[in-house]
Amino acid sequence: MNDAMEPVDRLDIPKHLQYSEDHVWVDDTKEPAVLGITEYAAERMGDIVFVDLPSVGTRVEAGDELMQVESSKAVEPVISPVAGTVKYVNHEAEDDAAVVNDDPYGEGWLVKIDLDDDRPDLLSAEEYAEKIAA
Repeated sequence: MNDAMEPVDRLDIPKHLQYSEDHVWVDDTKEPAVLGITEYAAERMGDIVFVDLPSVGTRVEAGDELMQVESSKAVEPVISPVAGTVKYVNHEAEDDAAVVNDDPYGEGWLVKIDLDDDRPDLLSAEEYAEKIAA
């Protein structure tokens, strides 16, 4: 882990998003829903060098490994917090994985998923901030 991380209160945790325990953010106000990894996760991993994105049409259940992210420190799985079908992948992040570190809540999104009706419980921004501060 990166001991030189920014304090949690200085990290960006947008209030309009929802979060998983596995540091994945979900914007379900859009259709299809947009998913990415949080700034906290990106900071912990260090410089991201490669993102192994799923194929469009891939069906995932909450708790499935959705993709892998390779950083300067390790290869980490990204666990899907939602069930649905992958509709779009971010080819910009695939071509230049640094976009995830540079703009995790903007151009650094990873996939868009058509959600199933049974959405799992996700954390609010406040709940997520408390979790990573602990």
